Amino acid sequence: MNDIPPNEAKISAQAVAAFGNTPTPRLRQVLQGLVRHLHAFASEVELSEEEWLEGIRFLTDTGRMCDGVVRQEFILLSDVLGLSMLVDAINHRAAKAATETTVFGPFYIAGMPERGQGENMAFTPGEPALVLGRVLDTDGEPIANTVLDVWQTAENGMYSGQDTEQPLSNLRGRYRTDEEGRFAIRTIVPVSYPIPTDGPVGRLLQASDRHPWRPAHLHFMVMAEGRRTLVTHLFNHDDPYLESDVVFGVKDSLKVVYQRCQADHPLAERYDFDGPFRLAAYDFVLERA
Repeated sequence: MNDIPPNEAKISAQAVAAFGNTPTPRLRQVLQGLVRHLHAFASEVELSEEEWLEGIRFLTDTGRMCDGVVRQEFILLSDVLGLSMLVDAINHRAAKAATETTVFGPFYIAGMPERGQGENMAFTPGEPALVLGRVLDTDGEPIANTVLDVWQTAENGMYSGQDTEQPLSNLRGRYRTDEEGRFAIRTIVPVSYPIPTDGPVGRLLQASDRHPWRPAHLHFMVMAEGRRTLVTHLFNHDDPYLESDVVFGVKDSLKVVYQRCQADHPLAERYDFDGPFRLAAYDFVLERA
């Protein structure tokens, strides 16, 4: 890269300095860093006026795709650029003994129903599954009354809310651990699915020759008093997209096996399975807040 011409360097320096009186130190640091790197990017690629205007249109279209409830195209954009996972990594550097985190995703809906141990949250067809485990602290002690807010797609690869044909509470729910930290979630085996490609993020993927697929996973937000909230997934261990997740969210420690169980399995009667089902087990570990 050639040296930046003096006039361009002067513009960048003036723009950074313009935020020098921002009263809040952290806001000042973020704004000046943003301007500095944004100007450096434009200089490095020698951004044309046409490209700049196309970028403005792209961001405008991205905002128009956000509805404030279900569709969050800016989070989707952050995800496919790898920014979401980078921010996640920065903010969990010290969490060595706790379960690993991953992206929150754009399809969470707050206020879903409280569900009992082993209650079925699937109102649409799929391969029946049971997810069992415990929530522990970093010393291995169980954490009672932990909330596990869970969500996933239906077999058609769409989330409730995104797919208006599904009941809003389909494949969503808030489970709690018992006194021994145990939880039980009845659901269906997750499936891999493409992220929405009908908006600007889809156009970006197509232009860069990238596929839109996410490996099959079950979302969790795990919350307990005095503990740091955990946002993570459990991934099907044999999914073909594990190595090429469009949002870079896969971690080896978050892979689980859905084992095949027959209708005479000891857990079938307890959780009201009348035929074969899949069983996955995982223990979450929470660090102190």
